[in-house]
Amino acid sequence: MKLTLVGGGGFRVPLVYGALLRLQSRVAIDEVVLHDLDPERLERIGLVLEGQAAEHGAGLPFRTTTDLDDAVEGASFVFSAIRVGRLEGRAVDEAVPLARGVLGQETVGPGGICFALRTIPAMVSLAETMAHRAPDAWLVNFTNPAGMVTEAVQQVLGHRAIGICDTPAGLCRRVAAALGRPAGDLWFDWFGLNHLGWLRGVHDGTGDLLPGLLADDAALARIEEGRLFGAEWLRSIGMIPSEYVYYFDYGTDTVEAIRRSPQSRGAYLQEQQAAFYAAAGETPEEALRTWRAARDERDRSYMAEARSAAGVEGVHEEGGEGYEGEAMAVVEAIATDARALRILNVANRSALPFLDALAVVEVPCVVGRAGAHPVAVGDVPDHARALVETVKAVERATIEAALTGSSALAVKALALHPLVPSVTTARQIFADYRARLPELEERFAWV
Repeated sequence: MKLTLVGGGGFRVPLVYGALLRLQSRVAIDEVVLHDLDPERLERIGLVLEGQAAEHGAGLPFRTTTDLDDAVEGASFVFSAIRVGRLEGRAVDEAVPLARGVLGQETVGPGGICFALRTIPAMVSLAETMAHRAPDAWLVNFTNPAGMVTEAVQQVLGHRAIGICDTPAGLCRRVAAALGRPAGDLWFDWFGLNHLGWLRGVHDGTGDLLPGLLADDAALARIEEGRLFGAEWLRSIGMIPSEYVYYFDYGTDTVEAIRRSPQSRGAYLQEQQAAFYAAAGETPEEALRTWRAARDERDRSYMAEARSAAGVEGVHEEGGEGYEGEAMAVVEAIATDARALRILNVANRSALPFLDALAVVEVPCVVGRAGAHPVAVGDVPDHARALVETVKAVERATIEAALTGSSALAVKALALHPLVPSVTTARQIFADYRARLPELEERFAWV
């Protein structure tokens, strides 16, 4: 089986390779190919992977290439982890709206819209290459904004494109730990869109355990989301939201917290990773140590703006894999027809009855040889439904704008977003993005 990782020079690729090393005893992987546009980044990450293989004691051979056709040809699985515009683009995504008093965040609000406007055309091109070079391959999409990107590429690949995110699984692990139960023994009733999801219930053979957890202040304080949102608010809504919902529920607080920060998350990561990639002359073992140190520092600062706004200390979660673990679970379930249950980004079909069949949603799915099949979720609380419907309209306007190059649609997407206060502000933000990002200025005309 050939597995290709597009974006193979990315900083988090060693996490994926480490997960592949653990997976190879259960799934036969014959060839791993890393593709990237930057050969120097590929070389640097390749050193880290060599260090991992030596440490593991049983390497998984890989090769690198800058030729996309070669990378994709005949693949069984293609992982996508690209960042169009790199971290320099992310820093702009975050800074532009913040200057207008609006949340500046990578995937939520205007930053997520701008990120998608750059990313969707490249991802659709990848999907078209796959359709030609590897028509039976599965696209496992890590590329953010994962929901929008997955919906766009499904126009080419259909159900063979599956979006993944580790946010739901991480919350479910934390909730299970707070309940003193193994996560594998519980059913998690999750619904929403990517980075806009809620845990509505936690079931075992006796009933729903979530109300008892919500009533227990001490138990909620052991969960990061409990500290972020506060027990009183969680009891008010009767659910536990994804950490990214904090940006909607506490938007003004977050904007003020970011403004107090010495630099944005994107600017911080840009500096940190530039130092990592610039290092030279290291052995594989040294490269691996350098990468781990940078990764640990990165993890400690994750969601720092939300924590700062909430006035809580961040706690780095020990145990449990991130998005690389979710990707391997999908690969293993498809390869072995395991009928595994995972929370994924897939076409709705009828999981959420208020959205159409092709809308990509984030819900529990049964995963086997035929792909990921969403489980019916049914009706959801009115306030969550209203927000999901509004953000889905934003996503669809963004996808259409990205594919047509329409500035009018891009402004519409920004103006419809709940965190953007007016059409005038939306126009100003888009004009600022075009002035700062040449690729947007080149692609979008005022039509």
